[in-house]
Order: sequence, then C-alpha cells, then structure tokens
Amino acid sequence: MAQPLRLQTPLPTEELLKLRAGDEVLLSGEVYTARDAAHRRMIECLDRGEPLPFEIQGSVIYYVGPTPAPPGKVIGSAGPTTSGRMDASAPRLIALGLKGMIGKGNRSPEVIAACQKHQAVYFGAIGGAGALISRQITAVEPVAWEDLGTEAVRRLLVKDFPLVVVNDCHGGDLYTLARQQYQIP
Repeated sequence: MAQPLRLQTPLPTEELLKLRAGDEVLLSGEVYTARDAAHRRMIECLDRGEPLPFEIQGSVIYYVGPTPAPPGKVIGSAGPTTSGRMDASAPRLIALGLKGMIGKGNRSPEVIAACQKHQAVYFGAIGGAGALISRQITAVEPVAWEDLGTEAVRRLLVKDFPLVVVNDCHGGDLYTLARQQYQIP
C-alpha cells in the first residue's frame, strides 16, 4: 500500500497535476470553511464587484459546519457536508483560483469540468468521523459572516488532514472508477 501524499496549502498547480482519483493525501496548512449560506454570500460579493473575505488563489474550501469547541479543544466535530449543494457556486470560484474543495459525495459534471479546465481537485473527507478528523485541526480563526453561526467562514490550520482525491485535474472520478472496478451498475 502506497504512503499518502503530503500536500501543503496554498496548493501549487504542479503538485495537483500529479494527483489521480483514488490517491490518499495528508493536507497541512490553511483551509477555509464555507457551506451553503457562505457560498451565497461569496457569489453576492462577486456580483457586486467586491473582494472575497479571503484570498481564493491557491486556497482550499472545506464544506463543513463545525460544532462548538468543547473545553480544551480548538473546534468541535468537523465532518464534511454534502458537496453537491455548493455545485452552483464552485465553477465560478474555481475559475478565480480555488484549487481544492473538501466534502463528501459526488460533484456535478460542471464542477468536474471546471476542475479539469482550471487544474483544481475535489477531495473526499471521512463522513461520519467528524470528531476523529477534527483532531487534525490545530487552530480556528473567524474570517467572515459570523452571523451565519456554524456556516460562517473560518480559517482552519490543519496538520496531516486525511483525504482522498475524488476528482482530479485530468477528469478522473473516483466514484466512476469504483463502480467500474466492482461492476456496480
């Protein structure tokens, strides 16, 4: 079994081009949280010609709404949410330089095409294990729209955050490959 690849944010295109659907990755660095409501606000900012609340170029967005931090912890449970809800916004953000997205579930053909065109990657995180993977988050800082509560944009510092490449820069799709491998119709 191959060792997971180590990646550091901001994600350089040359490293992303090496990845293939199914590769295991340990991600370290800054990651931004954003779910449905935050994506709507980001698109509204762009429509008004305003800057986003963080540098999108080379960034990674984690589709997560973390729970409050228990005593002695920097964050509560931080498991991925279903990524398809962000599919309407993702191609525009990818075109602006977003290089990575983390979530669970499959993506639309438009998101997969945007990943291929602009050399971005969609990573899958372990669903149902939010308390476990939150141990890899070492710091949390509010960035924007705290009125959104759990859906506010936050900057996370992650260390060896375990991920798998679902959609790579070459059009590879782990879900399609797995169905072919196991002949699932």
